[in-house]
Amino acid sequence: MAKTKSAYFCQNCGYESAKWLGKCPSCNEWNTFVEEIIEKPNAKVPSWKTTAGTQRTNKPAKVEEIKTISEERISTGDQELDRVLGGGLVAGSVILIGGEPGIGKSTLMLQLALNISGKKILYISGEESEQQIKMRAERITPNPKANCYILTETSTQNIFKQIEDLSPDIIIVDSIQTLHSAHIESTPGSVSQVRECTAELLRFAKETDTPVFLIGHITKDGTIAGPKILEHMVDTVLQFEGDRHHVYRILRSIKNRFGAAAELGIYAMHGNGLRQVSNPSEILLSQRDEELTGIAISATLEGARPMLIETQALVSTAAYGTPQRSANGFDTKRMNMLLAVLEKRCGFRLSTRDVFLNIAGGIKVEDPAIDLAILVAIISSHEEISISSKLCFAAEVGLSGEIRAVNRIEQRIMEAEKLGFEKIFISNYNLKGLVSKKYNIELKPVSKIEDIFAILFG
Repeated sequence: MAKTKSAYFCQNCGYESAKWLGKCPSCNEWNTFVEEIIEKPNAKVPSWKTTAGTQRTNKPAKVEEIKTISEERISTGDQELDRVLGGGLVAGSVILIGGEPGIGKSTLMLQLALNISGKKILYISGEESEQQIKMRAERITPNPKANCYILTETSTQNIFKQIEDLSPDIIIVDSIQTLHSAHIESTPGSVSQVRECTAELLRFAKETDTPVFLIGHITKDGTIAGPKILEHMVDTVLQFEGDRHHVYRILRSIKNRFGAAAELGIYAMHGNGLRQVSNPSEILLSQRDEELTGIAISATLEGARPMLIETQALVSTAAYGTPQRSANGFDTKRMNMLLAVLEKRCGFRLSTRDVFLNIAGGIKVEDPAIDLAILVAIISSHEEISISSKLCFAAEVGLSGEIRAVNRIEQRIMEAEKLGFEKIFISNYNLKGLVSKKYNIELKPVSKIEDIFAILFG
């Protein structure tokens, strides 16, 4: 009988300790250690047994001697998902998808399993019965005839037995927190169980070149449960975001070893599943019959995709003495910095005013190119002067009030031109190398925020 011992794990970062600690020395979080019983047999047999044909003996090799092989990506049949993944699925990759409960993670994965062609899919569910999955599949695709197999199982040992018999091309696990391995004496969803089950699936994926999707739960603070060590083990981490009370969902790439880590895919949730949104600028720009104050359009980038978004600002008198600062979809600290620039460089007295900021469409933007649009929206609301809906902005604002250049300005200009805008305000330093004659949109270069306020507000 193997000796059983207990260890303490940090639920936030996965740090292991032989005794309980009040503060984690790795992530500096308090009261995150939990005790788990771990059994380590002397001769542990892994769940996934490699055959003689798949065993590989690796030896050191010089960089110049390594042969590069072009990886052929597998198309998922979903253009938005392919874009976020970097062009499609890579053989042997492990993809983790996290999101709030009820946001549509299982629907997205089942839709993928039903729509992909020419591949054998194994959908492993530890949360729903076969009948529940069949009902959702019929709602997504009436009379589904896809090469998709459903397995309701939580034991990794039994799962790998079925995998050996079926030999699927793609595996989907819903969810990783429900699986448990017989080698670990702890409950499903614990740190050690999630780490062990993920390690077994990762070992299987790399040895058989089979792509594996893992659906992960998230904690109250929005991070993927399990803990953060799960994100370090996998190849790609995708975050499924959105408000359950609205139809739009955003699939964001947080980590990607095979592509860009800032790509964005947008879906619209309907009764028959998720519909791809090919032109996100149309949903992020509201259709207005009249000009309104406090609204400015900005040309931003999410990964390789240019988008035009609407920034909304409201400036009002502070009713309770202490002014409020609130931002939805934008960093509040950066908004406070921009307000300080306005007060210092332009003389606007905003220290006694409430300022509220909102990015339309429910998305979160970190691109500094929307700084200029935010300042224009704030002053538009403060002065009660509307901005023409045919104007857009793409520039960063510095602490001294200068208008700084942004990257990939050509893509931003072309997107604004495609959507029918007449003028775009950019930094004077972005003009180098630009041929303004080839665009059907007027370029308005500015160097200081005083210049743009003189043009727009007199």
